[in-house]
Amino acid sequence: MAYNQKTFRRNRIKQRVRNTISGTPERPRMSVYRSNRDIYVQIIDDLAGHTLASASSAVAEIRDQKITKREKSTLVGKAIAEKAKAAGIEKVVFDRNGYLYHGRVKSLAEAAREGGLIF
Repeated sequence: MAYNQKTFRRNRIKQRVRNTISGTPERPRMSVYRSNRDIYVQIIDDLAGHTLASASSAVAEIRDQKITKREKSTLVGKAIAEKAKAAGIEKVVFDRNGYLYHGRVKSLAEAAREGGLIF
C-alpha cells in the first residue's frame, strides 16, 4: 500500500459517501477538510463545479487567537453560516469527507446549524 491505513480508510469512506450525495444549486454540498493544524469548509455547487462560499481557520483573525483547535472550528462554523446567508444559501448537504462526526467536525457542524444553516 502506497500510503497509510488511515488515509486509505478515509478515502474509501469518502468515495462511498460521494456516490450518494452531491450539491445542487438549491441545496449545495458543505464539504469539510481537516488538517492537523487547521480546518477548512466549502459550500460547493457540484452541477456547475463552483465554490459558492468558503471559510477556514487559517485566516489571520482566527489563526492568531490562543484557543484550542475545537474552538477554532466553532468559529469557522459560524463564519461559514454568515457567508452562506450573505450568498442566499439556507439549506446544504453536509459532507464530512470521510472524517468521523466527532470533535472538530462535530463542533463546526453544530456552530453552522446555530448560525442558521439547515442540514
